[in-house]
Amino acid sequence: MDMETIIGTDVGLAATLLKDGRLVGIPTETVYGLAANALMPPAVLDIFRVKGRPAFDPLIVHVGEKESLGRYAVRIPDEAMALADRFWPGPLTLVLPKAACIPDEVSSGLDTVGLRMPDHPLTLALLRQTGFPLAAPSANPFGYISPTSAMHVYDQLQGKIPYILDGGPCRVGVESTIVGFEEDVPVIYRLGGLTVEDIRSVAPSAKVVLHASSDPRAPGMLKSHYAPRIPLFLGDLESLLDQHKGKRIGVLAFNTPPVPCASIRSVQLLSSSSDMNEAASRLFGAMRLLDHSEVDVVLAEPVPDQGLGKAINDRLRRAAHRE
Repeated sequence: MDMETIIGTDVGLAATLLKDGRLVGIPTETVYGLAANALMPPAVLDIFRVKGRPAFDPLIVHVGEKESLGRYAVRIPDEAMALADRFWPGPLTLVLPKAACIPDEVSSGLDTVGLRMPDHPLTLALLRQTGFPLAAPSANPFGYISPTSAMHVYDQLQGKIPYILDGGPCRVGVESTIVGFEEDVPVIYRLGGLTVEDIRSVAPSAKVVLHASSDPRAPGMLKSHYAPRIPLFLGDLESLLDQHKGKRIGVLAFNTPPVPCASIRSVQLLSSSSDMNEAASRLFGAMRLLDHSEVDVVLAEPVPDQGLGKAINDRLRRAAHRE
């Protein structure tokens, strides 16, 4: 029997539930997370069950202070510490050799763990109250569009978790940038809320090696991800409109709506002012609105591939339909 799911702002209640091994939806600046006590294996396994997430896809561990790096990682390169000093709290996940206290259930058997300090006052207060780190992937069924509001979480997970901590809409709107280290050289595994230029301003030698495999070495890196229920096609809008004549069409455009035609039933603009921060914060919400509209296909155009645009285009490519 499904449980009652409550949305609220009671940090104390959320902390109590987490201490009891329950799952809680939590806000961050990037997307909402589905949190459990990262040091309690049965609770961690419950995340995989509720999400329908493959057990080989590791989870990010959220901490409440920079000093936690030394508690949950056993070897910290100088540039990892420098990145944490510059960007924590914020949308940066560091993949480092894990301490023995991090269960294999969190790391999917890998000897590394992804750690980040979220930039959201409610979740930082929650971490202070619990006293333990939180394993928290995005709070949505596995592979579907990430949630950027408490109601998005409720729509997808109601009846499966007891509580959603409502911190308002997510400010960044795309997941964290993931940086690992190979022989102490920084490697960007996932594009996200920090740009490549941001990372290289602290770690100039950082390489970009994006993972998109069935055996991810970093959290949330499976090739098919963020997938809407309605097929989404990515490319030049004019060409895509010509290819999908006769269908009911939804359009996800960057800054300019397409020329109106009878086939187009719904249009979502990411930023009429071409503001990449606004585009990132609106991306998943716009995808979700189109996915709940009465259309047969969604046609999307890439945004300029620079700065945060690289992360937006990465998410669009992962969401795109595959024959």
